[in-house]
Amino acid sequence: VQLQASGGGLVQAGGSLRLSCAASGGTFSNYRIAWFRQPPGKEREFVGTIAGRGGNTLYADSIKGRFTISRDNAKSTVYLQMNSLKPEDTAIYYCAGDRRIILGRVRFADDYDYWGQGTLVTVSS
Repeated sequence: VQLQASGGGLVQAGGSLRLSCAASGGTFSNYRIAWFRQPPGKEREFVGTIAGRGGNTLYADSIKGRFTISRDNAKSTVYLQMNSLKPEDTAIYYCAGDRRIILGRVRFADDYDYWGQGTLVTVSS
């Protein structure tokens, strides 16, 4: 499967953005999709994930209550709705997918086989 992230941009603190991760080349509903981000000068970190079917989600504590992941399997797209953005949310956001990742490993970037190219989100104070 090929993944393409989009929707990044510049937003003021307190604002909102919606990122999209569009997939092609596979049976999309078979793939768990996750969002990771890499702030400037820092390591890549887990943001959240959504199961292929049923839509069960799991979030990092740092964004819980502000970000929401959803998916539309008919459109082969996963969304990351980001509200109440903070300057510390500034990062390159990546989507990742995998068919076989186990629940205990969903926070680990190395366990995902497929990655989008990243989209930059900049939150100004």
